[in-house]
Formats: sequence, structure tokens, C-alpha cells
Amino acid sequence: MNINGKAKEQNTYDAIVIGSGISGGWAAKELTEKGLKVLLLERGRNVEHVKDYTTAMKHPWEFAHRGKITLAQKETHPYLSRDYPYNETNESFWINDNDAPYSEKKRFDWYRGNIVGGKSIMWGRQSYRLADLDFEANAKQSIGVDWPIRYKDIAPWYDYVEKFAGISGAKENIPHLPDGEFLPPMELNCVEKDVKKHIESKFKGRHLTIGRVANLTQPHNGRASCQYRNLCSRGCPYGAYFSTQASTLPAAMKTGNLTLQPHSLVSNIIFDEKLNKATGVTVINTQTSATTDYFAKIIFVNGSTLGTTFVLLNSISNRFPNGLGSSSGQLGHNLMDHHFRIGATGEAEGFDDQYYYGRRANGIYIPRFRNLGDEKRDYVRGFGYQGGASRDSWMRGVAEMGIGANFKDELSKPGQWKMNLTGFGECLPYYENQVLLNKETKDKWGLPTLDIDAEFKDNEMKMRKDMMNDAAEMLEAAGLKNVTTYDNGSYPGMAIHEMGTARMGRDPKTSVLNAFNQLHEVKNVFVTDGACMTSAACQNPSLTYMALTARAADFAVKELKKGNIA
Repeated sequence: MNINGKAKEQNTYDAIVIGSGISGGWAAKELTEKGLKVLLLERGRNVEHVKDYTTAMKHPWEFAHRGKITLAQKETHPYLSRDYPYNETNESFWINDNDAPYSEKKRFDWYRGNIVGGKSIMWGRQSYRLADLDFEANAKQSIGVDWPIRYKDIAPWYDYVEKFAGISGAKENIPHLPDGEFLPPMELNCVEKDVKKHIESKFKGRHLTIGRVANLTQPHNGRASCQYRNLCSRGCPYGAYFSTQASTLPAAMKTGNLTLQPHSLVSNIIFDEKLNKATGVTVINTQTSATTDYFAKIIFVNGSTLGTTFVLLNSISNRFPNGLGSSSGQLGHNLMDHHFRIGATGEAEGFDDQYYYGRRANGIYIPRFRNLGDEKRDYVRGFGYQGGASRDSWMRGVAEMGIGANFKDELSKPGQWKMNLTGFGECLPYYENQVLLNKETKDKWGLPTLDIDAEFKDNEMKMRKDMMNDAAEMLEAAGLKNVTTYDNGSYPGMAIHEMGTARMGRDPKTSVLNAFNQLHEVKNVFVTDGACMTSAACQNPSLTYMALTARAADFAVKELKKGNIA
């Protein structure tokens, strides 16, 4: 008994954070800085800042397959290999699909990191605030449930996380795209400036700005500014974009209050029915398959939307036979993602004597302009655009059967200026878009897997027509030539913005979490990653996860000190 008691004491912390990605890293930082002893659990291997970015400085010709993946890798990564994020330059950062399979009722592309830092190493870094337009939409349109917060509740926390993370951008005074605490913006190139001028003069209420991005334009918090290499997904040895490794993890480590434990797959949260609270987690060592219990007063679940949902669904007890905090019937439902891969491209003339500096790791942004005010389309909500202008490179000659000095000389010159606009549209929270626990199909460690059943529906399909045609209309109005539209198809998961399966809400009967990301039914468990989202808006969501996490951590520690969740 003494041995067991001592072991439990050694495995006890003030707080446990599950997952070390964007939100998990923030949870670890905030909780440790507030004096709590924190155990940060990550299923993947450790990746040390700088040292383990093994491909960050490689030239294209140093990759055996020039960045492409092999047939063998396609077999071990049947889902990840469908699209560009998983490639030879960063393939070691991603999970092996065959080790942790999932089932698709309908196609769903699930991109899962398998490293300390999670997808904070590979993310696109676009960082936009949600506005009251987004927080109020569900209530006004009687869709899903009402957000339990409004912009005023989260605005100070947007300020807080932006100041630490370092977000570069331009202030535009657009009510539905609130300005933030920005570092100096990156510069639009000559074609983008010209297109901006034409769009804003010919279309009332439409704006084009430089992307608001978590890349530094000046040294910040001991990190160097962006080197304009555009190799971010390999890991940045300069620390020039926000990631767990470059930002939140060093801050948490500095406190002396953090224990980081990689190779730690959380199978379930331990719930004490007599105390009506969670007491800890059960962890499987992914290298040895050994199982260990760890204990804490509060638990933050930040395993990325579907990883978090799995942990909650698999945390079964007499009180919660369908998963921890599941009495509302909403756990696992309302899965959302943005739909994209649609828009238009065109050619710009008159700029052949101009070029741009470096490889800017950022593009332009056109915020939502549909269904604002009195306008009514045949769909609800809206979309924004990302994209940019650039000149064709020498690779334009790859498909040509050219040879000789003249051919090479021609390819040494910058090619045609082109500009692309890609729409990112909002997906509504549909109850039937869901994930379920599959107890028949097990992963490498004997755990159940997920069945994913989600699709874009009629509202999204109607929206896509405008996403394509509006892009072409704006490029044509800006004077671009040979404008062509495209729709490359979009399936849930592709945008890597999955969210919504443990939504926030005002009523425990219709939502999983309250206004502070706290489980309605288990007061010492918090969920602050994408699973908490009540609606998707059309902006990239990661900045909102950061702000919600910092806010929830502040609340959790105050409640802990008051004895309300001890």
C-alpha cells in the first residue's frame, strides 16, 4: 500500500494538459506561469527547437525525391498522402495512418501530427479574430445553439495572445474583422496593390489587405524576424513564426513548473463518481505499451478536435456511459471544417519590369462581404479569400520539350505575373456531421478508433458558386486577363480546421462546455481546442483557440484557488 501511495504521489500534479499543439502549448504556459505544477502529455515524439528541424536548411536537390513521397509512404499514410501537407520535406512530423486508422462514412481527410508541438510546426499561421457577426449568427438565425460569449468577452484575450505570439498585419477598421495588436505588416507586391486599388474603388464594402500572419516582421520576445524563405512547414530555426517550440514551451519551461512527457497516448480521463470530478488520466507509452495513471486537480484536453473528442468518448463510466460530459447528446456531433479549393486566377499585364523581395510566407486576405447588412443570398453566412500575386518560375518550362541555350535563357527570366483568389467558406454546425467510437477496429495500442461521418451540404454548395464567380468578377474588374475559374473539390478535413464536436453553449442540455470552456458536468475538465467551437465563421480559427485557452486557464486557476473545483 505504501508503494502504491508513493507511486500515486509521484504521479500527481496540479494540472494535466493533454496535447502540446497550439492550444495545449498555451494551456501549459498559462498554468505554469500561474504557479501550477503541470504535466504536459504528447502522444508523439519529442522535437527540440532548431536541433530537430532536420530539413529546414536543405536545398531542393538534397531531397531524394525532390519533395515528393514514395509509393511505400502512400501505403503507410493512405489518408495523409491525399494532399500536399504531408510531403518529403516534413514527413517525419506526421502520424502513420496505419498505426492509428479511422473509418470514413464519407470522405474525411484527417491531418494528424505526431510530435511535440503538434501542428503548430506545420500550420498556415493565418491569424484572424472573430467578431460579433460570428458570435451572434447562430442565435439570430436559429442555427445550432448560441455562443455563450460575445466579442467583448474575448477581445482582451485576443490582445493578450497577439502580443505574446507576434502577429503581423495591417489595421483596416473593418467592423466584422476586428483589428489587433499587430507587428508591422508585410508588404503587398505591385500587382496586389493594383488589384487592391481596383477592387476597393469598384466594389463598395470589399477590402483587400495583407494576410494577418503569425510570422514576425521584427525581432520579438527573443525570436528573430522572418527570413522570407517560405519553408515554414519544416520548422523554423529562427523562431520567426509562432509555434509551441519557439514560443509557449520555452515560457512554460522557464517557470520550472512543467514536466513534458512525449510518447504518451491518453486513452481516457479517470472519473470519480463519488466526488463527481475527474481525478486523472490513463496513459499508454507508445514505445513500450505500458500503462500508467497520472493524477491532477484540473485537466485541459487539447488533443486537437478529433483527438480530444476521442478521449472524451472513450472516458466511460456508470455516470457517463457515452463519454465524459456527454449527457447533452452533443458530444461528437456538429463537426465543421471550412470548404475551399475554389476561386479564380488571372494574368496581370504592365508589370514586367517589377519583381518582389524574397519568398513571402504570406498572402493577401479579402474578408467576408456577403450576407452583411440587408443583403440576402440563397445561402446564409459567407466566405473570405486568400491568395496572392507572383511571377511564374523556371518550373513553367518543365512540361515543355525544350532544349538548348535559348530555352534556358528564357527560363532564367521571370515569367508571367498571375494572381489567384481562393475562397474559404463557412460550414454550418450540422448535428448529423459526427464522429463515433468504433470498438471493433482498434489502433496499434489496442484502443478503439473513430468513425467519421461528415459532409458539406446544400448551404455550402450554394455558397461555392459565389466563391468562384465573385473571385473572377473581382479579377476582371481589376483588369486581369485570361481570368479562369476553378473548383478543385473540397471535402471535410482538407482545410485542417476541423472543429465543433464538444461545443460551448449556455444550456447543459444542448452543449458540452460553458462560457469558460469548462465541461458543464465535470467542473475540473476544460476543452479549449477546436472541439469547443459553436460555429465555424469563415476565418482561420487558431488565434481564437489561443485566446480561449488563455481565458479558460485564467478562470480555472481562480476557481481552483476559490476551492470551487478542488
